[in-house]
Amino acid sequence: MSDVRDVETDEELEELLGFLRDARGFDFTGYKRSTLGRRIRKRMAEAEAETYADYRDHLETNADEFNALFNTILINVTSVFRDADAWTFLRREVLPELLSRSGADDEIRVWSAGCSSGEEAYSLAIMFAEALGVDEALGRVKIYGTDVDEEALREARSGLYPAKALEPLAPELREKYFEQHGTRFGFRPDLRRRVIFGRHDITRDAPISRLDLLVCRNTLMYFNVEAQTQILDRFHFALREGGFLFLGKAEMLLNDADRFDVLNMRQRIFRRRPGDAVTPYQPTAPKPRSGLGAGSEPHTAVRARQLRDLILDASPGASLAVDTEGTVVLINSQARGQFGLTANDVGRPIQDLEISYRPVELRSLIEQATHERRTLRVNGAERRTGDDVQYFDISVQPLIGADSLPAATAVTFVDVTVATRLKAEVKRVREDLETAYEELQSTNEELETTNEELQSGNEELETMNEEMRIRTDELDEARAFLEAVLTSIAAGVVVLDKDLRVRSWNKGAADLWGLRPEEVLDRPFFDLEFGLPTRELRGTVQRCLDDGRRAEPALVPAVNRLGRRIGCSVLCSPFDGHNGGVVLLMEEERSGSAP
Repeated sequence: MSDVRDVETDEELEELLGFLRDARGFDFTGYKRSTLGRRIRKRMAEAEAETYADYRDHLETNADEFNALFNTILINVTSVFRDADAWTFLRREVLPELLSRSGADDEIRVWSAGCSSGEEAYSLAIMFAEALGVDEALGRVKIYGTDVDEEALREARSGLYPAKALEPLAPELREKYFEQHGTRFGFRPDLRRRVIFGRHDITRDAPISRLDLLVCRNTLMYFNVEAQTQILDRFHFALREGGFLFLGKAEMLLNDADRFDVLNMRQRIFRRRPGDAVTPYQPTAPKPRSGLGAGSEPHTAVRARQLRDLILDASPGASLAVDTEGTVVLINSQARGQFGLTANDVGRPIQDLEISYRPVELRSLIEQATHERRTLRVNGAERRTGDDVQYFDISVQPLIGADSLPAATAVTFVDVTVATRLKAEVKRVREDLETAYEELQSTNEELETTNEELQSGNEELETMNEEMRIRTDELDEARAFLEAVLTSIAAGVVVLDKDLRVRSWNKGAADLWGLRPEEVLDRPFFDLEFGLPTRELRGTVQRCLDDGRRAEPALVPAVNRLGRRIGCSVLCSPFDGHNGGVVLLMEEERSGSAP
């Protein structure tokens, strides 16, 4: 019963792998089943799926789970100059031989297969720049970094790493090749342009060719023997004669002595032996037409071809064509000028050209268009060259021959940079207008609220003004009444505050002493000089202030305003208003003359 269940489990795993290949284009069928099963079951446990079939259902309903699964399977373990001893041997022993074998103007081609997040590719760039000098490296070295993990490739393309990731790098090298951006460090832009990243499956895709150095470290160990054999076939084809293969510590070439020499087994560095590679990826030369020798095309055919080339070069878009073997068979002038291609690139495998993966991954689109026999379109593909950004609408159109079989694929690029920027600007302006409208609406609402508050405040002010007017009228009436009362009193009435300054001086006082109110108001009472000897009243006034009681009338000899001696009766009473004081009532004594 256990054996039956194991067979069912193996079948379910294979069905799941087929689903991953068909749904997402990730072909894990060449990976070791023990490794795959262990890592998939880890995700199954986290997703609470009991069987592979249950986990497939979970994948179909949860798009984010694909990324989590791929990140679990494609363990990206890398660092700058990982395994320092191996890199030291490469730099001291391999690099001098590699450089001495190439001419001063020859291009040096390097491939970092399974590059993960890019540290290995940038380590290669630093190594060559240190050996050749930065200027020569910029002119001669081209490094390809490939991986199947798009998320890792996005990180690699950014060239940004935290300080911890650069710890194996000597401080002077970090300062020379990395620029600090906040908490991260970015690889220097000029050398970065010589490192080309793209998606590539070493088990399925045609290899990059004419390589001087191929680095694939601790990647083969995940594949079974059959897949490893196929990958090594591709690697052998990819390397030039005498080219170097740099593997990881967990990988060896024990059965390939006829194709690779061991340069250093401990560091896993090998050299490709002389001999042609038998591979289906070598470009096929064009065959002459039946009945015609090479170079013997009739005049009409030559004329037709020239006209075709002129028409293609006159077309407004950049165009190229790829045959069914993946070989570039045509590049028009717009494509050459737009993407830095040359006539010498005709006849080369498309995967060797940067345009195969930038601005989009063309190889998978060409394969899909050929398989489905329909035109595919990609709109607004972004291509960055330094600080400049371009946008293209791309058409991938299969060309069907007279035998109803695919003959080639035409790829057309239409530059829509201006239109895309205008759309982005229109979108930005529209968003700004919408934001401004919302802000205006909000401001209008705030103004309406403020207006209501002001109106309410105005009403309160009007109410307060009315109350103040009423109180003012009342005060005026009280003042008038008081003045009338004081005026009607024939006796002199003087009000002193607590500091004994004159606060009120009525008509009776003015008639009695001959001083007008404006002459005495706010002046100290006991500093005034008039017919009344005020010093004789100081004690009486002070006692009245102190005890708050009315004093007995005092008869004081005085001289009135006419200069006549009189006896003046002075009555001192406490005044409770305005923080206290006293009221002096002064009246001429009529019963007799003063002594």
